[in-house]
Amino acid sequence: MSEIIGPATSADRQLPFGPALFSVFLNILFGINAVAIKFSLQGMGPFTNAGLRFAIAAVAITLWAVAAGQPLRVDRLQMRRLGVLSVMFISQIGLFYLGLMRTTASHGVLISNLLPFVVLLLAHWFIPGDRITPRKLAGIVFGFSGVLFVVFDRHGLAADLQTGDMIILCAVLIWGSSAVYAKKISSTVNPVVLSLYPMLPAVPVYLLAALIWDDRMIVSLDTEVVLALLYQALVTASFGFVAWNTLIRRYGATALHSFVFVMPIAGVFFGVVLLGEPLTPHILAAIGLIVAGIIVVNGGRRGQK
Repeated sequence: MSEIIGPATSADRQLPFGPALFSVFLNILFGINAVAIKFSLQGMGPFTNAGLRFAIAAVAITLWAVAAGQPLRVDRLQMRRLGVLSVMFISQIGLFYLGLMRTTASHGVLISNLLPFVVLLLAHWFIPGDRITPRKLAGIVFGFSGVLFVVFDRHGLAADLQTGDMIILCAVLIWGSSAVYAKKISSTVNPVVLSLYPMLPAVPVYLLAALIWDDRMIVSLDTEVVLALLYQALVTASFGFVAWNTLIRRYGATALHSFVFVMPIAGVFFGVVLLGEPLTPHILAAIGLIVAGIIVVNGGRRGQK
């Protein structure tokens, strides 16, 4: 989900059919990311996975930025702000990977879609003019209710599964804080820099954590594991970010966020199809509530345009 949090913009415009279809495609890619992580965790430890993912992504984004002539230099104030963002980034991603080790991809993607609602709550207090309206509040209630259905899904529920859900929930709370902070500093920091710089300290931190805490850094590197890792690094963390932020600069965040509801549906669908995860009544109810919440919130945004 971090890949879809972009800077706010006042230039929100209605999406033509082509960009709208591309936005749906990107949200499907982001939804599949949790499934890709589950596959790669079969062959490597969680911190090893995160370290390798962002090492590859950082190289890819840097090469693209240089080729595209994107400025990557920052001043001291920007560096301090990016340092704060890096601490939150390292914490949220590390917790997300640890949580996915202990729960299903379906649970992971549904709980992570609590992020827009956490951002709404925090933005109410910390971003001037970004207030919670009755419509937004209704959407937040739908979203949090959906996550409760995930957490209390009793199909084969084990203590480890519940622990994984709680760890991911903690990751999402930190994620929301970092997203709001990123919004506050986005007017002074290039969006490419905003994504790239937190990855740079994250890589050595994750690899050091892997040496200390991963039971085995590498278990097996078969084709399935390598492709899953490359998907996370190149498709979502690199291509997905660049494509999404290009659309944000052109059409605005409001128009794009109207399609975020596709993400939990895609994540659960591919978790069931590719990983054989159970599709329980609780999961179906959670999808309905979370999608309804996102539609309610973004419907309100469109109405205010």
